[in-house]
Amino acid sequence: MSTVTARDGTEIFYKSWGEGPAVVFIHGWPLDADAWDDQLKLVAENGYHGIAHDRRGHGRSAQPWEGYDFDTFAEDLNCLLTHLDLRDVVLVGHSMGGGELARYIGLHGAARVSKAVLLSAITPAMLRSDGNPEGVPGEAFDDIRNGILRERSQYWQELAGQFFSADAPGSRATQGNRDAFWYMAMHQSIKAGVDCVTAFQYTDFTEDLRRFTVPTLIVHGDDDRIVPLQATARRAADLLPDATLKVYEGGSHGLALVPGDKERFHQDLLAFIGG
Repeated sequence: MSTVTARDGTEIFYKSWGEGPAVVFIHGWPLDADAWDDQLKLVAENGYHGIAHDRRGHGRSAQPWEGYDFDTFAEDLNCLLTHLDLRDVVLVGHSMGGGELARYIGLHGAARVSKAVLLSAITPAMLRSDGNPEGVPGEAFDDIRNGILRERSQYWQELAGQFFSADAPGSRATQGNRDAFWYMAMHQSIKAGVDCVTAFQYTDFTEDLRRFTVPTLIVHGDDDRIVPLQATARRAADLLPDATLKVYEGGSHGLALVPGDKERFHQDLLAFIGG
């Protein structure tokens, strides 16, 4: 397996497919790099170098006790980019991976980055507040942590339906989508699962977004039941200096995995990175 060693010694797994300009995919919670296999294959077959890593505590990466905060996630990403000496990179972040992307630019700037894609991303903030009235109430995050701690295997099965808006009229989410979600979630450590919830509950990425200097594509579904469109993507589009927002009608939080929405995302992704 290919790994890079983070600053605190944590081993971070990554997969690397194809040759050409680099496109680095940053997965959401509670998934791992395998969630990006369709997109990795897509870019590799179209002349790009597709790369995706398992966040610490997820998938095949090591499971340390500490380090489940966005500053550390961003430093892990920086270690990967510097280890592979990647430049003019397109960064693609899904869900909390969008927060990791934003914090990376907030800390390190965009010297290595040519473009960014925020897919169903948590930026600029998830938590409901006076400044973010359409955000997620604090009790919802408590429910997530309690569900993981009570019996995480059953909790992941139940959350999979919400992740893909599987009960929506006309939903094309498959049982396979739900099974793959459960499988990846069960390979996340319980410590990472709980600590990541706290991290994306309380982290505000507003100042990170203001440091963006590259073209950014924002893709979000209007039936995202995990990360509300109005609290995140629409606000991010207003904050970023060069943003294009695409809203997928009926799109779920996991739209890049669902037949139909996946193919649409592939078209938008290739057009953006090749434009």
